[in-house]
Amino acid sequence: MDAVAELRKHVQAGNLVTGTKETMQLLRQGKASRIFITSNCPATVMGDLKHYCSLSGCELVELSVPNDELGVLCKKPFSISVVAVPKQ
Repeated sequence: MDAVAELRKHVQAGNLVTGTKETMQLLRQGKASRIFITSNCPATVMGDLKHYCSLSGCELVELSVPNDELGVLCKKPFSISVVAVPKQ
């Protein structure tokens, strides 16, 4: 399945956590199953996410869309660089 199509499915289901701080918190607790980051995510944030994903075994998906487009996909009036899918 295409990553953007999967992201749309999660948006409709309402089970996404948006934002870097909230995503990092989920990763530290081991409660994230998948992380989506945008193509223009800051390098420091990307490095931290890759590190925590490797520790927790969470899958990191790099999208080909910029953060303003991800905000539109998530139906928010602002840019979003990172979203997480919590474990069920």
